[in-house]
Order: sequence, then C-alpha cells, then structure tokens
Amino acid sequence: MANPNLLILYVTDATRSRAFYADLLKRQPIEESPNFSMFILDSGLMLGLWARDKVEPAVTGTGSSSELVFRADADTDVDAAYTDWTALGLTIVQTPVVMDFGYTFVALDPDGHRLRMFAPSVEAGAAQ
Repeated sequence: MANPNLLILYVTDATRSRAFYADLLKRQPIEESPNFSMFILDSGLMLGLWARDKVEPAVTGTGSSSELVFRADADTDVDAAYTDWTALGLTIVQTPVVMDFGYTFVALDPDGHRLRMFAPSVEAGAAQ
C-alpha cells in the first residue's frame, strides 16, 4: 500500500494562503498557479493549497475538521513557535498547555484550518 505524501487544504483565497504559508513555513512553493500552490516540507510531506471554488468535483459544506501538526523537539521550541506565530498575527485558539501527549498550542490559518505545534511528552515520545 502506498503512503500518503500530499495534504491539500481547500482555501478561499489561494494568493493570500500562499503568502501566509510561505511566511509560516519560511519557504516558497515548489509549484504555483493562480488557484493552487504546493510546498514541500522537510519531512517530505507536500502541502497543497487549492482555491475552494476551483476544486473538482466541487466541495460541499463549510468549516474544517482537520489539523496540520508540526512536531517540535522540545517545549522551548513550542514556546519559540508560539512567539513567532503570535508575531505573524495568527489567531491563537489554544495557548501553550501540557496535555496527555505533550506540550502544545493551536493557531488558525486564514481559512480556519487548525495548526497544532507540539513537543511530545517523555512518556508519549517513548511510545513512538
């Protein structure tokens, strides 16, 4: 069975989202058209941003029920990301907190997609 290597988020404004993720990820897209941009992440995962009104077949419904998760090595890295993302003006919906899986916070992209940064707890990290 093949492993997924591309996550696509449907966005309302492809240009705005491209600029947002270029700033957030500190890199430029490897592919770009008026209605689609694709970034390759250090892990090899590709992130696509597709204009919602151009998706075929058409997208129905609203809202997001997914998260793009960024794994950090340490709690201090989570704190640094929180400072950076706050400075970028991201909406923070969960401030840094310890949860059963580790230290985490959640922000939103311009379309309301959740962006979770976390450092696994020692116990959770040992289980992986």
